[in-house]
Amino acid sequence: MLFDTDILISVFRGNVRAADLLDKFDDRQLSIISFMELIQGVRDKRELKMIKSFLSDFAFQLLPLTENIGHRASIYMEEYSLRTGLRMADALIAATAVENHATLSSGDQRHYKVIKDLDIRSFRP
Repeated sequence: MLFDTDILISVFRGNVRAADLLDKFDDRQLSIISFMELIQGVRDKRELKMIKSFLSDFAFQLLPLTENIGHRASIYMEEYSLRTGLRMADALIAATAVENHATLSSGDQRHYKVIKDLDIRSFRP
């Protein structure tokens, strides 16, 4: 399961349902884009260390960007950004899921739902 950034943020804010969701899966994946989004939100080195420790403790596999992911994300941007407001980070996360044959678990469905080849699992906090 590839987890979207919003689910990890929910876990860090103490959301029990989000934590329970993570516990249901042994194979936890995270796009490097989501990792960068988490880093972007840290306020100090302590928070950065906490995020890195959390990802390590829960054995998240960090999925890198590839040429195929970049190409697929650019196609998604061309097809969907004007119509749905799809943003670059979301396009890259969706492309990461598709290229890695992973289901994306996200609480933010509005941009992702139009991507036909994306297997998405809705999360409601």
